[in-house]
Amino acid sequence: MRITSGRFISMFAVAAIFVLGSVLPVWAHHSHGNYEDTFMDIEGVVMEMHLVVPHSWIYLEVKDPKGGDPQIWAMEATGRPQLQKIGVTPDYVKPGDTVKARCHHLRDGSNGCLLGYLKAKDGTVKDWDGNGAQLPSDF
Repeated sequence: MRITSGRFISMFAVAAIFVLGSVLPVWAHHSHGNYEDTFMDIEGVVMEMHLVVPHSWIYLEVKDPKGGDPQIWAMEATGRPQLQKIGVTPDYVKPGDTVKARCHHLRDGSNGCLLGYLKAKDGTVKDWDGNGAQLPSDF
């Protein structure tokens, strides 16, 4: 079978469309536009931790600063493989542990954030965003 230049261009166009169709959803998925640019610190008791792919989650019970009922906060982190590389295991943070988090709050003000750093019960601090940033000295 002989491939003509027109057929080659058509095959190339189909391949390019396939690649773009596969890559663009992944690229869009990793947008952090729904989170504020600045960090905030919160402290609470771990209710649940899910080390999963593509993003891990920690749910904290945080005291209401106004004296109301405790609030549940959802904190999004990088995926399990990246966390395992820095020593995060299912036993590293457990339900009932009091932890401190430095994260990017959701822009809509709801109880959620993109987790940057987490200080575990044992006092160790790890980068849960997965970007390998230097750990903060004031945390």
